[in-house]
Amino acid sequence: MTPHHGHGHGHRHSRWGRLRHVLKPHSHDSADRVDTALEASRQGMRTLGWSFAVLFVTAVAQLAVVLVSGSVALLGDTIHNFADALTAVPLGVAFLLGRRAATRRYTYGLGRAEDLAGVAVVLIIAGSAVIAGWEAVDRLLHPQPVNHLWVVAAAGVIGFLGNEIVARYRIVVGRRIGSAALVADGLHARTDGFTSLAVVLGAGGVALGFPVADPIIGLGITVAILFVLRDAAREVFRRLMDAVDPVVVDLVERTASAVPDVLAAGQVRMRWIGHTLRAELAVTVDAALTVEQAHRIAHDVEHRLVHAVPRLAAATVHTEPATSAAEAHQALAHHR
Repeated sequence: MTPHHGHGHGHRHSRWGRLRHVLKPHSHDSADRVDTALEASRQGMRTLGWSFAVLFVTAVAQLAVVLVSGSVALLGDTIHNFADALTAVPLGVAFLLGRRAATRRYTYGLGRAEDLAGVAVVLIIAGSAVIAGWEAVDRLLHPQPVNHLWVVAAAGVIGFLGNEIVARYRIVVGRRIGSAALVADGLHARTDGFTSLAVVLGAGGVALGFPVADPIIGLGITVAILFVLRDAAREVFRRLMDAVDPVVVDLVERTASAVPDVLAAGQVRMRWIGHTLRAELAVTVDAALTVEQAHRIAHDVEHRLVHAVPRLAAATVHTEPATSAAEAHQALAHHR
């Protein structure tokens, strides 16, 4: 018996549950889910707008110091901050595409555009690593003096503060709306903040009579960017391959099994589409139930799951009789 994407509130609530329902009404029909997705996209867009502004101003301030100081370490940090600001562009496009309603061609909507944006973010990070590394090696081979060391150090501190502000903002909002790309970008910004502090160390080394400290710090920043690249690429790859935390899968199984009249639950499959999760599962019920009763149980399972599993937008529930189910499966066995 096949699934059920919409559902009402047919199961019995506790007294407190009924009171809470009156004080804070809720439902899970398609309109409500679309509204939730739109609000998540709006929050993502606001976050991207503010973080772009902060990082762009930070990078411009650092660039001005680079022009007067000649610090290649600060140049590497500046390039990276500009790259960070630019990552807001593909993410912003993805959030806008994610707002579009599903169509006959794109039946799940365009929420997975965010996964493609994650790939673009990884490519931008990789490009910034190449440029920063190239400049550092060139400075090692062709040394040049670094001027206005105290200004360079101050620019490094500014870079740290700007990145930390952006990191906190992106991570908090990304986790709230279920955006892996936004969280990855926030963690990336946090690492960049510490690379900005490395610029201060470079300036200190030059001040102590070690001019090679500046390009060496520049290379260190390149290595830090490569570590960020590795983590971001791993996160994006997992999302592209439909990876889901096994703890969430266990939660789905436990929640479905606890629904009255469900004898067992399994065959759980889940995937992210944009900011939300979708699930497919099978539940075993009494073979003597009518189609209508099995239909109601499937609705109850989805309802419980939407309440219990964070970011779950819908569940496709397949009901199977406790006896003779294997006979029906044989019809498809040779296709698998």
